[in-house]
Parts: sequence; C-alpha cells; structure tokens
Amino acid sequence: MSEEKENIQFELTDTLIEQVESFIELEDDKGLKKLLDEFHYADIAEILDELTLDDAIYVIKLLDSETTSDVLMELDEDNREKVLRNLSDKEIAEEIEELDTDDAADIIAELPEDRQQDVISQIEDEEHKAEIKELLAYDEDTAGGLMAKELVKVYETWTVAGCLRRIRGQAKEVTRVHSIYVVDKQEKLIGRLSLKDLIVAKSEQKIADIYISHVDFVNVEEDVEEVAKIMAKYDLEAIPVVDEDMTLLGRITIDDIVDVLKEEADKDYQLAAGISQDVEADDSIWQLTRARLPWLILGLFGGLGSVFIMEGYEEALNNYKELFFFTPLIAAMAGNVGVQSSAIIVQGLANDVVKGSLFSRLLKEVGLSLINGIVLGLLVIVFGYLMKMPIDFSSTIAISMVSVIIIAALIGTFVPIILNKRGIDPAIATGPFITTSNDIFGIFLFFYIAKLILGF
Repeated sequence: MSEEKENIQFELTDTLIEQVESFIELEDDKGLKKLLDEFHYADIAEILDELTLDDAIYVIKLLDSETTSDVLMELDEDNREKVLRNLSDKEIAEEIEELDTDDAADIIAELPEDRQQDVISQIEDEEHKAEIKELLAYDEDTAGGLMAKELVKVYETWTVAGCLRRIRGQAKEVTRVHSIYVVDKQEKLIGRLSLKDLIVAKSEQKIADIYISHVDFVNVEEDVEEVAKIMAKYDLEAIPVVDEDMTLLGRITIDDIVDVLKEEADKDYQLAAGISQDVEADDSIWQLTRARLPWLILGLFGGLGSVFIMEGYEEALNNYKELFFFTPLIAAMAGNVGVQSSAIIVQGLANDVVKGSLFSRLLKEVGLSLINGIVLGLLVIVFGYLMKMPIDFSSTIAISMVSVIIIAALIGTFVPIILNKRGIDPAIATGPFITTSNDIFGIFLFFYIAKLILGF
C-alpha cells in the first residue's frame, strides 16, 4: 500500500502535470475531466499550483462547483489570490455556496474590500449569505473568526423520536457530525448529546432526560491559540462557540485548529531564525529584505559591541595571544546554551506547562547549567593538559566557560518568560536576540575573568 501511495505522489510531481498540460493544449476537456476525476481535490490543487495561471483558470472552470470550491481552499494562498482575481463575482459566489461558512468567509476575506460586497450580493442562499456576513464581522484571530455555523443542535424539550427526524435534516448541511449540542428555548448551550444514548433511549423520552450537562466550550472572542490549547488538552475533535450569554453561535473543528497550529509553528520558526514577518521563498526581494534585515542589523550591532569589548582588553591579547583563539569557543557556547534554554521555555509556554515562580525556574536552570558547565570545563582542562597549556590558562578558560554557560542559561530562561508576560511572542527570544546578547555577555565575562585570574 505504501509503495502505491509513493508512486501516485511521484506522478503528481512529474508525469501527471505533463499529461494535464497536454490535454489543455489539445482542448480535450473530456479527457482532462476523466483524468482529474481520479484524484483527490488536494492533489488537483497541487497540480494547479504547478501550472501557469491561464492553465489553472482553464482547469478551474472545467471542474464542477463542488470540486472547484474544495480545490480553491487547498491552493497556495498567492495562487488562490491570482485565480480569484480572474474569476467573476458570480463565479466566485457559485463556488462559495458549496463551501462551509467558515471556509466561505475565509475566501471572501482574501478579496479586496471593494469586491467583497459584490461577491456576497451574488450569493443566492440568503441564510448562507447572512451567516458569512456574521463571521466576517469577527477578528480572524478569535474563535468567532475561526468557527463555522454548520452544526447539529437539538432542544431539550424535543422527544427522542422528534430529535432523530430533525437531526437527519441538519446533518445534510454538516460535513462531519462530531457532536450534538443541546440548547434551551433561548438558544443557550446547556449540554451535549451522546449518539449512543440517543439510539438506545425510548422514542417518547425527552432530550432533557438523557443529555450530558458537562460540555467544553469557548467564548466567541477567545484567542485562537487558547482555543487550540483547550482542544489539545481535552483531545477534542470539535468545540462549540458561545457568546457572553451562552448562546450557541457555531463550532470549531480540529481541521481548522491544525491549520492554526501550522501557521503558529511557521511563524515561531521564522521568528527563531530572525525573520520578523511572514514570508515565503517565492516572495519578492523587497518583502524578504524587510523581513530579514532588522535582525541582521541587530546582529551587526552585537558584533560591533563585541569588537569594542575586545578592544578594551587589547593589553590582555598582547600578553596572552592564545585568548584570541578561544574567543569564538566562548561566544559559541554562550549562544548555544542560550538558544537551548530559551527553546525549552518557549516550547513550555506554548504548551502551557511552565508553572511555578520565576525564581524557582531560574534556580533550577542555574543547577542544570552548573552541572553542564563543570563537565565541559573539566574537558577543557583535560584538553589543556594534553596540549601542554599552563594550568592557570586552562583554568581561566574552564571557569570562564562555566560562568558564561550559567549567565547564558539565565538569560535564555528569563527573557522568554518576561516577553510572554508582556504579551510579546516569546519565540522571538530563540533567535538572534538571544544569540547576540549572549555573545556580548560571554566575551565580556571571558576577558573579565581572564583579567582576574591571569592578572594583566
């Protein structure tokens, strides 16, 4: 089975694209349609990402609306923007009507503001239109901006028999029925309904007698990262969204949360690498420059700071030229330890597992770094002995390394926690910010300790 899957993936990136281009060139719509019918919409989207814009538009207009709407959601964002730009308002509206409300709102939100209302006005389903407008009113980084209106809800006053009839009707509009939510007459969420309990219950029983009152939910204004944490913590496939009055507004499903987690991971990875904006490899040179240059400038000033520190200890370098050769080692150890410490803290903050006081966390880090520093320092002394270095010089390197490791670990722990408390993404602390600051502190400590021990 795995070999067959690998072959399909190979065809998607090589032979299949050539076949599609050949069908388009020959204007063989029937052959092209038959070929694409064999593939999942995500595979079709992958093919379109490799075609020219004109060819992609040709394929989009050939597919049926249901397939096209799914394909649009899987396209690369930049390519989707280009495709939408070349579709009429009516064509976009026809595709949107096939999508769930959350996906439909996402598509419309990507359009220029002057086109959004034009496209919405072309949607024939008035209920679908109203729900999309409602979702567009929420901030995209909140639960309201992420939720879908499609769900299955029942009233506590219904009988089991009546509930089953109505569920069949509601389920037609829902792609996957993860949960059945129970509301009262005021549409307020009061619980959930187990499908098993519903099936085994007697027809004349009331839903009020069999529903489960405990239900996890999120407020419509909740940040999407908090929603992701809640769903991950309780292993939920879907979670209902309510307002301040507990009125049931919609639901968020796990597929949307996976997208959020991926976006956050991409953003944190870029921040850790010293990229301050969300960019991709095929973005313009200007966009890439704006994202990368600020941190490079920070690194430049950090390097210049190190130069001035070394200049201040010029006498030491004249008397002990060997110190110069160990400077990169000290700077590297400071940077590595700082990044290690900050990466662990950032990961812990993201997973909400960093507990206890800041002092206890720093104390633990001192103990850990002291052990690591002593082991590495002993290795340096052994190295110095084998290389026939003076013991005082080897000791200077070893003690400096232990001190630098402790300071770097403290900075790597302290900075992310403080940034997080101030509402700044702590992932920024795992990149050039920590590396540069630790380089400066590390070199300063190295020469200061060397001055104390070697006496220059």
